[in-house]
Amino acid sequence: MIVSEHYAPDSSTTAAYMTAIARGLTAIAETLVLSGTKNSAVSAAKDDEPRVVEIDNWVPEKGALVKRSFAILLFSIRTFFVTFRQTSRNDMVFCVTTPFTLPFAVTLAAKLRGATAMLLIYDLYPEALEMAGLVKPGSLLTKGIRFANGFLFRVLDAIITIGRDVEPLLLRYKGVQTSKIKFIPNWTLLPIHYRALTSENPFRRPHTEKLVVGLSGNLGFTHSAKTVFETAKLLEGEPNIQFLLSGWGSGWEKLKELQAAAPLGNVTLMNPVPNSELEDFLAAADVWVIPYRRNIAGVSVPSRLYNLLAVGRPVIVAAEATSEAALIVQEEGIGWVVPPENPTELANAIRAAASDHAATALKGRQSAIAALKYTHDRAMAGYRQVVGNVLRAGFERQT
Repeated sequence: MIVSEHYAPDSSTTAAYMTAIARGLTAIAETLVLSGTKNSAVSAAKDDEPRVVEIDNWVPEKGALVKRSFAILLFSIRTFFVTFRQTSRNDMVFCVTTPFTLPFAVTLAAKLRGATAMLLIYDLYPEALEMAGLVKPGSLLTKGIRFANGFLFRVLDAIITIGRDVEPLLLRYKGVQTSKIKFIPNWTLLPIHYRALTSENPFRRPHTEKLVVGLSGNLGFTHSAKTVFETAKLLEGEPNIQFLLSGWGSGWEKLKELQAAAPLGNVTLMNPVPNSELEDFLAAADVWVIPYRRNIAGVSVPSRLYNLLAVGRPVIVAAEATSEAALIVQEEGIGWVVPPENPTELANAIRAAASDHAATALKGRQSAIAALKYTHDRAMAGYRQVVGNVLRAGFERQT
């Protein structure tokens, strides 16, 4: 049983990955999905699809924090009862950390039924809530979440992480066993091959003679939009560099505010690019920036990195050197790693990319090669192995 608030036809990245995992696991076991996405049961009504049970899910507007908190709690309670009804002793229940209350409800229901339980960590809480400014470090709520985490992590039969930087944070909890923690990175959602830079690319056409620095995707509380803007300001006098920025989220609103207050000629802001044009957009830039805030190692999901590798582009990661995204860039030699929230160092890395276009393009070609390590097939092999092992161990304990 896979439990996820987000599932096809939801267009989110979480939905794309969870849908693919559910479909891939049908090869080894009968699979049931409990989904909080409207019309997910209809879209999955095919012979080769997992069976889907929809759970009513109220989704208030993003700015309504009180309503959203209540909706998250309500969804988790509903999911507890549906999980409890649907689960039997020989089952394995697999949940994702979105929303953060969901794993507690799902794991409790599974254990009450005598089933095994597995968790996929996308965002780690309460650290993610602290970075969002929703809870204060050391507050009663923060301490309460960590206390609950201790019980949760100990009773789980397996914990899957998508970044190697998560394990040290998990091992801070007393009684968490290293053998339970399995690292399975996400994979590219675009075909893997190097895309040559071309003036025919509609997004690149206005900036053909420049080094184009790209920024794309959701800019949430783990990203520093201000760092990108301050970097562009430092590079404004260098006519061979242009910033091409497209995205959404709170950080994107901050970028628009900064650009409106003090417009920079070397910054081009675009509305979110539709999925049908994403491949061309990612191929338009010479180099891409992922601007994390401080202390994100083990907290933030590096999923956007894989599509940048798939199109064959080097990456500048602004983050701690121990973060998963930084580790990949350093190990593969496909870009630069600079300290987070440091416009000067980020500007220097961009200058380095601009100073030798041939070397930068070579890093891009190496990125496409590195992307071959992050494929759907490799990830699914990992998931099938972990799920198979958990199911066998659970069956042996019960017999």
